[in-house]
Order: sequence, then structure tokens, then C-alpha cells
Amino acid sequence: MTDRSHLKVMPATTEPGELVDHPSRWTRPHVRTLVIASGKGGVGKSNCAANVAVALGELGARVLLVDADFAQANLDLMLGVHPRFDVQHLLAGEKSPEEIVVDGPRNVRLVPAASAAPELAELDDVRREIVVRAISQLEPDTDLVVIDAASGVGSTVVQLCLAADDVLVVTTPEMTAFSDAYSLVKLLQQKGLRNAPHLVINMAGTADEAEETAHRIRLVARRFLQIEVDSWGHVPFDPSVGRAMRRQEPVVTAFPQSPASVAYRAIAARLWNPTQPDPALDVDSSDSAPERLEA
Repeated sequence: MTDRSHLKVMPATTEPGELVDHPSRWTRPHVRTLVIASGKGGVGKSNCAANVAVALGELGARVLLVDADFAQANLDLMLGVHPRFDVQHLLAGEKSPEEIVVDGPRNVRLVPAASAAPELAELDDVRREIVVRAISQLEPDTDLVVIDAASGVGSTVVQLCLAADDVLVVTTPEMTAFSDAYSLVKLLQQKGLRNAPHLVINMAGTADEAEETAHRIRLVARRFLQIEVDSWGHVPFDPSVGRAMRRQEPVVTAFPQSPASVAYRAIAARLWNPTQPDPALDVDSSDSAPERLEA
């Protein structure tokens, strides 16, 4: 029998026949968690996740980056690391979280996804709980968890977003990307997202184009969803990003002065204050930390 002694059961608000200790009701890690999502692929979401994570690491944060496109790994390539094992070995019970996590650049550790494993595209509650427990086991050496969700609006993406402290929706000024980003925001609001998501406009031609895109999403979200979606800025179209990808290196380290790198660091600065005290020096921090990742 699985040992659940270290897990608290959520308050019983169940329908007849529903299990109180369903995996989605168990408590989750305490570390602040950011999920980066997008309504469609091709908008630069994973690039954003990798570079924001590395920029956070440069500020001194210990970052756990989770490649949550579980069926199709790509963050390992973007970081230039070569995992021997991945989440597929974890879910099969062959490896522990400590055995699959790999060190990346600048204080970043990566939980790698599998490659070409379509059966992992959508995780059931039990397998999703295994992943969450793995994150929990790795959190003692972690200040921030950054989760790069799969593109689209699959059930695993939605559950990760609902469980996070912050959700960052990445889109581009392209009309289809804008429409899909709004659809994701709408779905998350309907499912009960606690805090309104944040926006990043990627691959913007100009600052005015980015602001116009963000304004349109904020406007329709305010009018039809009655929520205030704020913008965390934009990342300009920058050829350095493609050059860095070909080098299998984050743009913030490959071309640190490039416009995209400056933008990624600005996003990271919203999440981490380098002058904040080290939690390891605060003996009461673990007692006062709010519980995170409650599905």
C-alpha cells in the first residue's frame, strides 16, 4: 500500500461516491510555482520558460525547471544538457526524482520530459500526482518552480495552471495566437483559476504592437470574463533567439545584451528580488509558507 502519511487530505467537499483522498485533493509543494502556458504552439513558450528560468538563476534564485510537455522533450536541447533519464523512467518507477533531474546553467535544475512518448501527452490523476510528488521531493533546494506546460488546452495543462501560484500566458501579435490565448484564459477562468493570469507578448515587431495586442486581450477579458489580466511586458522579435537555439544555449547566456535577453531578465525581475533573505536562514519559513499547488 502507498504510504500517504506525509500528505494531508483536503477538506471533504465531495459528491456521493467521490473519494476524499483522490490524488487531486492531496496537498502539494510549498515553493512558489509559475506555469508558463500558451493557447497554441509556435509562440515561443518554451524559449520563454528556459530563458526566464536562467535569468532567475542569474539573480540568485535556485530554480527547478519542469518540462511538462511530457511526451515531447525540448528544454534539454534549449539548455544544452543531455539527460540520461527522464520523466518516463520516473513514472515507470525505474528512477527517483533525484536520479532524473539534471543541472543546467545558472542555478537551474531541469526535470526532463520524455521524447516521442505520445502516451504521456495526457496524464491521469495518479501519474500527475507522481510528478507533483517528485517536484515536492526536490523542493528543499529550490526557491522557484517554473513549469513549461504543453501547448494548447489539454486537461494536464489546465490542472497544472489551476494548481499554480502564477500563470503566464505567452502569445504573439498574430491573430490566431491572440485568439487561442484568450480561449485559454477563458477556459481557466471557467475552471476556477484563483488568480488572473499574466500575459507576455512574444516576437513583437514593436512595443506599440505588443501593447495593442495586450490591450485587446485585457479588454475582452474585462468585458466578457470580468477579470483583469495584466501584462508582464513583451519580448521583441530578435534573431539572436534563433542563433542561440542553434547553439543549444539560452539566449540570455549566449547573447546577454540582446533585446530578447533584456526582456527575459525584466520578466524574471518581477518574480525574484535578489535582495530578499535566504529562506535557509529563516528557521520559521517552512512553518509560515502557504501551501502551494493545490489542485
